Amino acid sequence: MSLPRMVGPLTKLPNHLAITPGVDVNGVWVAAANHLVTGDLKTFSTIANVSSVRLPGYWIHKNGTSIKVASPPLPGEKVIYQLHGGAYVRLSAHPTDPTANISKGYVKHIDSVNRVFSIEYRLASSKPYTVAFPFPTQLLDALAGYNYLVNVVGFSPENIILSGDSAGGNLAYALTRYLTEYQNSTDVKLPAAPSALILLSPWLDLGTTTQSIPNGSATRFVSSDYIAPESGADYAKISFCGPHGLGAAEINPYISPASLHPNLVVDFKKFPRTFIVAGGAEVLYDSINIFKDRMIKDLGEGNGVEPGEGKVRYFEAPDGVHDYLVFSWHEPERTDTLNEINRWVAASQ
Repeated sequence: MSLPRMVGPLTKLPNHLAITPGVDVNGVWVAAANHLVTGDLKTFSTIANVSSVRLPGYWIHKNGTSIKVASPPLPGEKVIYQLHGGAYVRLSAHPTDPTANISKGYVKHIDSVNRVFSIEYRLASSKPYTVAFPFPTQLLDALAGYNYLVNVVGFSPENIILSGDSAGGNLAYALTRYLTEYQNSTDVKLPAAPSALILLSPWLDLGTTTQSIPNGSATRFVSSDYIAPESGADYAKISFCGPHGLGAAEINPYISPASLHPNLVVDFKKFPRTFIVAGGAEVLYDSINIFKDRMIKDLGEGNGVEPGEGKVRYFEAPDGVHDYLVFSWHEPERTDTLNEINRWVAASQ
């Protein structure tokens, strides 16, 4: 796993330039959403010289359903918008990608969800490859996918569950932050934020602070996890931060909401009910728990359904490695987690 982290992708994968066909591949084109860009996102985009573009997206349907691709929702129908992991520099939203096991798990185990949508966001890269698509490119792309679900397909935000694993968890969090912070903007008319957020082994500190905790998970779980310890200046971070510099990974609330840097200012008071998953044997364990504690401080702990109930639900698989829901062999933790998410989703019905 360490070589791609240092030099970037080693294999050719489906990407943002085309819909890659295949058996049971339900691909669609998603329009750009530059008309929804304002505030911090506009500033970050100007610095990085990036804008929203047309992108592929992919639907995964529950077996046995007769739903047509991109058909309007049935009354009250729930949908999951899943953003894939891969450190922002690899992997894909394509149904053949390993991370699609999460979407396939959702439609199999979540009773009220018949389809999942994923956007093929652009991957960041840097030397020795072409320098391209740094932050906030992926946030622009995630916003375009969300706009597609709401304003093209016709899903109400109250029926959208936003989900992401690893770097996709970072991206799902960032999209939620943008939608909540600028909901009342006079410059743009943003869709409302999703009704719920699921973060699976989210990558929430791209800086160095949580990796430097003495005897912390970044070093303590190296032998039990498959991802290398964070170096603070590896390929993925350099590619993603781009012209913003690695300092942005210490203090930018859109990038590192779990950072321990004293200059970070972050709160979660406007966030929807959230389900956070961590593996008890993953190197990101500390940063996930720091983030979880910060959310609970603002939103309270609970299912977020009954009046006055807290909004944050935390689930930990004691022997889980990073992003264990990707791996079909990681049982019973994988099925146990999906069943808990199903119960959490059902609680709001």
